[in-house]
Amino acid sequence: MSLVDQSGRRLPPCSEEAERGVLGSALIESTRVIELCSMKSVSADSFHIPSHRLLYEQLMEMYQSARAIDLLTTGEALKTAGRLEQVGGYAFLESLIDSTPTAAHAEFYIDIIQQKHLLRRIITQAAETIDSCYSPDEEAEELLSRTEEAFFELSDTKTASAEDWQKVVYKTAGQIIDGNILDSGVPTGFADLDKQLRGLHNTDMIVLAARPSMGKTSLAMNIAEHAALGRGVGKKHAVGVFSLEMSQEQLVRRMLYSKAGVPAWKDFFSEADRSRLSSAADQLGKASIIVDDSAGLDVMDLRARARRMKRIYGIELIVIDYLQLLHDKRRARDGRQQETASISNSIKAMAKELKLPVLVLSQLSRAPEQGGREGNKPRLSDLRDSGAIEQDADVVLLLQRPSYYNKELEAGSGEDTLAVVDIAKHRNGPTAEVKLNFFREITRFEDRDTRHGLDETAE
Repeated sequence: MSLVDQSGRRLPPCSEEAERGVLGSALIESTRVIELCSMKSVSADSFHIPSHRLLYEQLMEMYQSARAIDLLTTGEALKTAGRLEQVGGYAFLESLIDSTPTAAHAEFYIDIIQQKHLLRRIITQAAETIDSCYSPDEEAEELLSRTEEAFFELSDTKTASAEDWQKVVYKTAGQIIDGNILDSGVPTGFADLDKQLRGLHNTDMIVLAARPSMGKTSLAMNIAEHAALGRGVGKKHAVGVFSLEMSQEQLVRRMLYSKAGVPAWKDFFSEADRSRLSSAADQLGKASIIVDDSAGLDVMDLRARARRMKRIYGIELIVIDYLQLLHDKRRARDGRQQETASISNSIKAMAKELKLPVLVLSQLSRAPEQGGREGNKPRLSDLRDSGAIEQDADVVLLLQRPSYYNKELEAGSGEDTLAVVDIAKHRNGPTAEVKLNFFREITRFEDRDTRHGLDETAE
């Protein structure tokens, strides 16, 4: 039940007793309690009552100046700063100590005031949103996206403690010493690619670019499958897929054929084919892959949907197929280059906001096919529509298949299945070329020393 004032208006959520408990505990056992407040990100705004905010600010100033904190020193500091009467004088300070049974319960008091502070922040944000709804200049989709982002930030208030930092240091050192090539990244499932990238890392925007028909959708979905099934490291990761070109049913059909190692265009399925398809369905059915196949998405709408996926399903990787099919209503009149730059920037911002890697597919220009290049190799400058994609990306992977341009490569020679993933940009590591096998009949990539067939390694 909410409290109301004399005029009948509801009062903001507040616990005066808990606020007094925190301040009284700080006067009794200053070092431990104020360090606890700092660790839990308590600020002056966490206190609703003005006199409590003033006193907390004074206590923090004294703590940061390494001054002794008790009833007398705090009173003198407040008097010198001209704040003593504002907080209620010495009698108020004495009442705080008298009304605090023990400083041992300070953490409990802190949790209460943090809960009340969060409720007040929610009310403030909701009020701002309501006001914005009446603004004639607000676009509904943009307002919805901004509101969801604001509320998502309110929910993401956990802070790491000193113990967490220590655990991270020892964990990371152990990974380095033991030779764990993946560190903390989401694995691609391809040994040589993971060796170079050390997985796909949180907040990173990874661009996978190629000309049409090179297999970039297949490679992206193979990575999504490996991550969701825990191939290589055993840990499964929930994956969110935004498929702007293919329907969910088409993606599932392609993944089933690929996983089973059965060509999609066969006229007749043998018992062995049916068995492999059934086994593939059993394995893929256990994967946590969430597909949104809405066409023509606005990038702000995509970010809102991604937040929901993160909140509801706990996704750890996002795949977007593909960037040039996204739109940005805010920049549509500025030309395609500026619109693409804004889309690229928004995707990178989304990766940072949701603290997960985003693998986004992109088209390349026709430059690799216009002659004058050895092997028709793509370059970073071939990224289509905007140089901002190269600038925003943490990793750029350029995919090519030599056999696509050289039809004379002998079938079965190994060169006809060769696919090259050029790590053309790697913000936190080396650039290199990684060779894979691509089996076109089942649209599946495998490590270079592996032949096609049903993959028995992923459970």
